[in-house]
Amino acid sequence: MGAALPFVDTEALQLHIDEIAFHVAQGAQAVLLLDRASWHTTGALKWPGNITPVLLPSRSPELNPVEQIWQFMRANFPSNRVFETQDEIIDASCGAWNRLVALPDTITSIGMRQWAPIGQS
Repeated sequence: MGAALPFVDTEALQLHIDEIAFHVAQGAQAVLLLDRASWHTTGALKWPGNITPVLLPSRSPELNPVEQIWQFMRANFPSNRVFETQDEIIDASCGAWNRLVALPDTITSIGMRQWAPIGQS
């Protein structure tokens, strides 16, 4: 299992990309949905051949399934707390994440929902 980092930047994303690439089955291809945060769009990233980045349109969190995951976590796991240290924040975040990954059917449900209507009604 990977480590929790107390920050996000290009170096952290590169570690994440490399970890994903390591776990992609040989001969398979992963697609990584990304918003347009500066560390997602920098030319400094080295994309492995088994990962295809897909940039979502700007300012469209409704198209990003992980935004729905964050919404679920905020609604169902303790939030709005005051932490004394950065380690307490990381521990609480990791605890919430571990509780979430123990609910694979919930994750599937969130990820499989109809994100946007197609056609006209």
